[in-house]
Amino acid sequence: MRRLAAAWLASLVALCLTANAQAQNLTIEITRGSDQAIPIAIVPFESQAAGGLPQDVAQIVSDDLEHSGQFEPLSRSALISLPSSSKDVFYDDWKRVNARYLVVGKIEPQGSDYRIQYELMDVAGGKRMLGETVTSSASDLRASAHYISDQIFEAITGIRGAFSTRIAYVAASGSGDNARYALYVADADGHNAQQVLSSDDPILSPAWSPDGSKLAYVSFESGNSAIYVQNVATGERLRLTSFPGINGAPAWSPDGRKMAMSLSKDGQPEIYVMDLASRQLTRLTNNRAIETEPDWSPDGRSLIFTSDRSGAPQLYRMPAGGGEAQRVTFTGSYNSDGRFSPDGKALFMITRDENGFHVAKQDLDTSRVTVLTDTRWDESPSVAPNGTMVIFATQQGSQGVLGAVSSDGRASFRLPSQQGDVREPAWSPYLN
Repeated sequence: MRRLAAAWLASLVALCLTANAQAQNLTIEITRGSDQAIPIAIVPFESQAAGGLPQDVAQIVSDDLEHSGQFEPLSRSALISLPSSSKDVFYDDWKRVNARYLVVGKIEPQGSDYRIQYELMDVAGGKRMLGETVTSSASDLRASAHYISDQIFEAITGIRGAFSTRIAYVAASGSGDNARYALYVADADGHNAQQVLSSDDPILSPAWSPDGSKLAYVSFESGNSAIYVQNVATGERLRLTSFPGINGAPAWSPDGRKMAMSLSKDGQPEIYVMDLASRQLTRLTNNRAIETEPDWSPDGRSLIFTSDRSGAPQLYRMPAGGGEAQRVTFTGSYNSDGRFSPDGKALFMITRDENGFHVAKQDLDTSRVTVLTDTRWDESPSVAPNGTMVIFATQQGSQGVLGAVSSDGRASFRLPSQQGDVREPAWSPYLN
């Protein structure tokens, strides 16, 4: 039985088995589409810009919706016409190609900026659902496309879109004494990757602050693990803990005032909570087992964490102020790295079966567990702020890649780097 300490060290080894990683965008590869995806037609936006546009806004919207697992955009070759306005739409034509919804638009230069007009139509109902004008600079066209995707997603599903959020992840280059590690932040689709930290020593467990302005992470740059907090925009950072032994698994409270973590300064790794204003530490667990990977409930009233106090890693829940811990997972002999869904009704976690380590979901009311992935070496799950997707680290051959799966397991995709390993993903909260 693999113990948590061994798993924690194994993640360091995995980061070292890489070569020639460089900063670049991650490219999404769809690995499984949903059999319940909604057919939608997204017509290329008419453009009056001389020389074309730096970004294909309609294609970005199409890709966003497809990657959500809830939509199946028609290929451009299947589009029967190219309207740019709802007044030019003939709904019966689009019914014949089985489009349930239709998106059209146009882009016009406006000084140094662009004026984007888009509309969403309900083909079956024969009506316009949404229309808006967005002003964007050339450099913000991709961000504007993500915003449009968010509006369309919410108008159809009733769920707030998460395409304008960001992801953080760790990439590694070289091996042995030449290993280099870097912490990156990118758009949710892997584009616009920006390096926020580079180190000769491993970086682990990035975690976003609730307002999305800071990242907490573990660095070994001082020769021992230490927890840092870094402002993403300015690069300013501070060291929170550097006790002897393990300083790991930082997790922000929902109000941003506290941070849970795993420290071994008093012996075995235990769960502590730090008040960030006073730096006062409160020890929550006192057990001979390994206690690690805390996560806060959305209401901030309780924590889950991983412990092997039953003889193998399982998830436990306890009040955020301390108290008796109750075991939560009973299906299978290994469950770890628990993360609450944004509504607090489910847990996402890593579970082990005879085929390896997978992302799974447990309903907290029924205790029913659903395995979501068929990959073999999954770790570090992180949930989108709308709860529809989970991003995680996994293996593709000998390479570490990021994977994502819908919360119902029906759709999945990978975000591999063309050169080297990527690990330790963290999905940001909503940024506004």
